[in-house]
Amino acid sequence: MKLPKIQIPKIPKEDKTPFISQLLEIIEQQSVTIKLLEEEIQQLKDEIARLKGQKPKPKIRPSKLEKPHKDQKNKDFSGKRPGSNKRSKTAELTIHETIPIAPEFITPSSTFKGYQPFTVQGIKIEPYNIRYLLERWQTPDGNYIVGQLPPEVQGHFSPGLKRFILYQHHHCQVTQPLLLEQLWEWEVDISAGQLSGILTEDKDMFHKEKDDILSMGLKVSDYINVDDTGARHDGKNGYCTHIGNELFAWFQSTDSKSRINFLQLLRAGQMDYVINEDALEYMNKQRLAKSILHLLEDHYKKQFADLSEWEAHLSRLAGLEIVNHRHIKIATEGALLGSVLHHGLPKSLVIVSDDAGQFNILNHALCWIHAERSINKLIAPSDEKRKILEDVRKQIWDFYDDLKAYKICPDETKKTQLKDRFKEIFTQKTDYQMLNLALGSLYENKAELLLVLERPEIPLHNNLSENDIREYVKRRKVSGSTRSDEGRRCRDTFTSLKKTCRKLGVSFWEYLLDRISKRNKISPLRDLIFYHANAP
Repeated sequence: MKLPKIQIPKIPKEDKTPFISQLLEIIEQQSVTIKLLEEEIQQLKDEIARLKGQKPKPKIRPSKLEKPHKDQKNKDFSGKRPGSNKRSKTAELTIHETIPIAPEFITPSSTFKGYQPFTVQGIKIEPYNIRYLLERWQTPDGNYIVGQLPPEVQGHFSPGLKRFILYQHHHCQVTQPLLLEQLWEWEVDISAGQLSGILTEDKDMFHKEKDDILSMGLKVSDYINVDDTGARHDGKNGYCTHIGNELFAWFQSTDSKSRINFLQLLRAGQMDYVINEDALEYMNKQRLAKSILHLLEDHYKKQFADLSEWEAHLSRLAGLEIVNHRHIKIATEGALLGSVLHHGLPKSLVIVSDDAGQFNILNHALCWIHAERSINKLIAPSDEKRKILEDVRKQIWDFYDDLKAYKICPDETKKTQLKDRFKEIFTQKTDYQMLNLALGSLYENKAELLLVLERPEIPLHNNLSENDIREYVKRRKVSGSTRSDEGRRCRDTFTSLKKTCRKLGVSFWEYLLDRISKRNKISPLRDLIFYHANAP
């Protein structure tokens, strides 16, 4: 049974105020939505019929005979796929074994003309156990001297095996049960508890290097991309925040995604709260009451060691005026921002996000891809409005292409022209009222969308952060939530290290062995970040 069609009364053009036009568009959009719902209902009916063994309603597809052929401008008529030019695929391979093979029958008086090489690539997966025999010597005074194990040997599992376990779990996303089964099939005598210990215990050096990544990354960067995603922990909802750019990637899972939480992460390991000019300026912009501002400004103590000391300070002042939850929140955010800037975060740092409110601090730039979605998600109820929508979207993406060109070659004249075009595009009035509202909403974000005109080095979108944090989305689908605090911390740490290694051109496989075996031939990642940031 089809849903009843909405009858829209005919209203004279002179009576169509903007408000009435908007209401009519909403009704028209509802009609389109109803049509989509009818199609979805029919698909569900067909699926139910299929499950019951009944024949679904036949689908008569349109003929493909009239379809135009694909563009063949770039077709290689030689029949070769792109990138398939011949090259020596084995010239640089390390050869581990060479086996000469003679013909089965050699004709008498034949002359040997060397070898025709044929290389076969392979890999050996087999247990490799070492038994160290530690010599014991007794001295004349009755004491014993015992040989010492090599420094890289820590416990009964080799650095190579530990590397494999960490790589499989954190890079290849193999779950612990599957990894344990795999090791057993390869005759490795290891228990579930020992496997869990290798993955989560004694990882302080990795945690330290992860913390150093953020500290250095923030100091040398002109901008950062930020985003967050859901990350359940111990049966409760949580969040993982990503901070990074082309030089580094840093992840931290927490129970909140508030602005206070984001500022705590930006402190990069610092724990203090600071009342300085930056903190007071922030509080003033957030419209904290003047009396409270003067109270915080005039108090003799300006720096507080940790959260407990800061809360105790607010508690002492609560008898005066700081009792409102909003006042406490703004004061805490300001003190955190004061701490962040006090410890060296550049005040000029640009934060690029998808318009999540918690990231809107310092110099905030919006992602154009996310901004345009408010236009893209509009459902045009008629061909006329669909044409208007397509025309406006084309104007926006043409403008976006011009912004990309400006980034390559900034120019004051172009800057002025782009500002004028932005106003022209986003303040235009069309016959599509819902589109006008969306354009007006984007125009209100002019400063954040056009920050690139002042800072051409920043990206126009937040794709980098979204691509990096996709790692967590995939991990969440494969392994679900974390259960132990150490497990959550290790997931954050090794994801940060893995992604940063990739950005710096470091093999994560080699990095793991270098750190586990304590060779330390690979430079600290913070030093590599500094080097790449200052490279000519």
